[in-house]
Amino acid sequence: MFSDQATVLVVDDDPSIRRSIARLVRSVGVEVKTYASPAQFLRQDLPQGPACVLLDMCMDGLSGLEVQESLRQNSRHVPVVFLSGHGTVPTATAGMKGGADDFLEKPFKPDDLITAIRRALEHDKVTSAERREREALKLRWQTMTPREREVMQLVVTGLLNKQAAAMLGISEKTIKVHRARVMEKMQVESLAELVRIAGRLDLPAPQHQQDGAPVAVVQ
Repeated sequence: MFSDQATVLVVDDDPSIRRSIARLVRSVGVEVKTYASPAQFLRQDLPQGPACVLLDMCMDGLSGLEVQESLRQNSRHVPVVFLSGHGTVPTATAGMKGGADDFLEKPFKPDDLITAIRRALEHDKVTSAERREREALKLRWQTMTPREREVMQLVVTGLLNKQAAAMLGISEKTIKVHRARVMEKMQVESLAELVRIAGRLDLPAPQHQQDGAPVAVVQ
């Protein structure tokens, strides 16, 4: 049901709530870490493995929404499940709009909490894999020379080699050499794969792009 390396982070200023949640989470074989205040939690590094935060909405110091905003500034983007004994429609709506995975009012049923944790951890597992892929692609991108990057930006728009060569003021043969190096460094075997990667990297439009030039559609 859960990854062996999953971690649930509980941020709640009520010690009895922290203890009961910790017991419940450990009973299903998941590691749990508890924090008595938002400040204590925000000082800690977030786990790199699958994780989620169970975050009390109303605490001294910072509110749950303020903690959520701090988490949004972190590239880790760990999922949040809000817990509140004072939940209202406006606060729940604000939390969900801010990207929270779920919102549970205290007292909640143990099964409901476990279900919310399972969904949040699965969400984090998927988004973490996507984040690692983007980071790997960025590293490949950084291995290319400025000219190779320029060539890649042109060819993924659908331009022919001779069109890209004309735009850059170099020979078609040179474009082919650069294109081969791009394919090698980006570790792809087809233009379609290269187009997909360009979409993942969210590359800016090439400076040499001309009006009316064909543009590939990235799904």
